[in-house]
Amino acid sequence: MSEFILEIGTEEMPARFVPRLGEELVELFERLLAEARIDHAGVRAFATPRRLVAHVAGLALTQRLEEEIVSGPPVRIAYADGKLTKAGEGFAKTQGVPEADLFVQQTPKGEYLAAKKQVGGGRTQDILPGLCLAALKGLNFPKRMKWGSLDFLFGRPLRWMLALLDAEVVPLEIAGLASGRVTHGHRVLGPGPWTVDSAADYFDTIRDKGNVVLDARERLELVRAEGDRLAAGVGGHVVWDESLLLEVANLVEFPRPILGEFARLYLELPAQVLLTSMQSHQKSFGIVSSQGGADCNLLPFFLTTLNIEPLNMALVKKGWERVLKARLEDARFFWEADLATDLDEWLAKLDSVVFLGPLGSMGDKSRRLEKLCGRLAQAIGAPEAPVADMKRAGRLAKADLVSALVYEFDSLQGVIGGIYARKKGESELTAQAIAEQYLPAGPDSPVPATLTGALLAIADKADTMAGCFGLAMIPTGTADPYALRRAALGISRIIMEHGLRLRLDEVLGWAQEGYDNVKWKLEPADAQAKMLDFFGQRLRALFASGPDGSSRTDSRVADAALGAGFVDIRTLKMRFDALTTFSRQPDFEQAVLTFKRAANIIRKQGSEAGAALSANVDAARLEMEQERVLAESLQASAGRFEELWAADDFAGLFAMLGELRPAVDAFFDNVMVMAEDAGLRQNRLNILYTLVERLGRLADFGALQV
Repeated sequence: MSEFILEIGTEEMPARFVPRLGEELVELFERLLAEARIDHAGVRAFATPRRLVAHVAGLALTQRLEEEIVSGPPVRIAYADGKLTKAGEGFAKTQGVPEADLFVQQTPKGEYLAAKKQVGGGRTQDILPGLCLAALKGLNFPKRMKWGSLDFLFGRPLRWMLALLDAEVVPLEIAGLASGRVTHGHRVLGPGPWTVDSAADYFDTIRDKGNVVLDARERLELVRAEGDRLAAGVGGHVVWDESLLLEVANLVEFPRPILGEFARLYLELPAQVLLTSMQSHQKSFGIVSSQGGADCNLLPFFLTTLNIEPLNMALVKKGWERVLKARLEDARFFWEADLATDLDEWLAKLDSVVFLGPLGSMGDKSRRLEKLCGRLAQAIGAPEAPVADMKRAGRLAKADLVSALVYEFDSLQGVIGGIYARKKGESELTAQAIAEQYLPAGPDSPVPATLTGALLAIADKADTMAGCFGLAMIPTGTADPYALRRAALGISRIIMEHGLRLRLDEVLGWAQEGYDNVKWKLEPADAQAKMLDFFGQRLRALFASGPDGSSRTDSRVADAALGAGFVDIRTLKMRFDALTTFSRQPDFEQAVLTFKRAANIIRKQGSEAGAALSANVDAARLEMEQERVLAESLQASAGRFEELWAADDFAGLFAMLGELRPAVDAFFDNVMVMAEDAGLRQNRLNILYTLVERLGRLADFGALQV
């Protein structure tokens, strides 16, 4: 077995390009080697800002020999009068098989001419060039570059290419660059060039001579471990941001964390401002005190990562500190200027900030939010004081958009607004709501922790959706410029996780009513119908995946739960959970068939036939024991059903269906529903109607295909 190494040297790639490239190289090489019938002991790949490396261990020097059957034309076309036709002869010639070795193969589609042939046996050395080119061309980049007249696209210009099978160079050429045995190390600490005698020598060469840490996970852990050590030395620990840590690990080939300092006077700034200055602009991490464990107790230090081992560390450290100081000085100036500004002045400025085309200004939006937040607070039965706080939160929600600090740090909108509200004497409930209004920011982001924040977030998202749908600005395909899908999922998650008793149709209707003098492209009723359908699609996608990411049962359960209505999202979630549990019972499939049969009869004999059915059952017309038992069971359980419904005990409600099922099965086994006597038929249909009406409040059993 042999060893193969491929290294592609490039100009520095952006950090966001790097993480996925190594994974893709492994996937591509494994697939291409399998297709080429070349055995190996495993593929590894590495990516840094300046190179991509693929390594194959235990590589076979020749392809596997395999016998395969190749199908040709149908026998009726391949033969005529017992002899091969031109089609048959062409097949034999193409496969390199004499006529005597051809045979007839039976297939589900009929008889076909076929041949057995041996494939494989080629030299790996001859196959690798084409395989490597296919792998490199198969890589995906967020953006590709094309240079000169070359018909080749890649993430960044190529600078060198090393390809070795043991001690032999694998000859390949791409974008005018030929492969060899020369590599280059770290741009400063080990530039090279370095000659690699064999594939087995590559890793020692690139590490010991080139000073490159190939493995991104190793680079990340080096930053984390050294960062923790440095922070402990000043009595603190690092505020690790995992996404930033991954980015930093893919910005360097030789990570060298260092600790910098800044003046204590900047600690007067909010912790979020300090951390954003460090993280967004300097790719650095904050340090918090180890005493007390308060994450906001920042120390006047920051951790940054170099890509070199400087000769004068103090000089480099001073340079980083000077750059951060300039950022913090700007932030401090904006902070003090904002604190000196009255909230009413910001509210006035919002009237000059456009929200969205015909939908008016941000001032208009804030006034709509004021009203909508008040209605939402009243709808959930909030006491009078929180209603006033909620209305105030809606009015002030967008005020920080015209502050100097948010202009500089736009990612802090809302968070800074909450801080300013608190500083300027607003209530804590109002400040919390403003700070949480943009949550959840994505599928993995938390919802607002406070009730006031939850209501403001719902109001903000519902207002945007009502405006966009009214203007027929509905997402299509992957295009969603106003993040309406995220807004719909956000509203749904907030309602479910806070258990809010809000009807979706009412919330959207209140949001629509907030708009005045807007020339709509869709009538409000039409727009609301489309919004509800939009929510239904998002909710199905949310529920249908199941806890493990993919489950047919969960998909059916999602359809059944949604089919019983979803305007009450809180109840929908509880019904879905209870139905999911019910679906895992051993007799679930038989129960579905029973209840679905009842639903189908009522649909065909009721709404489709135009018959007027009701829950009125005439006890005098109950001729058979089985129909009497079912009617009495339904009547006796009616009160308990309503009690369980009022208590949100959906597990109990589905258990109740299980209790009724024997009576339903006996009814179907022994009672002729479609009796000739019209009165008797109507009475029996009414019994089933009573059952189906109850079932329909829990789930659409027709959607539970079995």
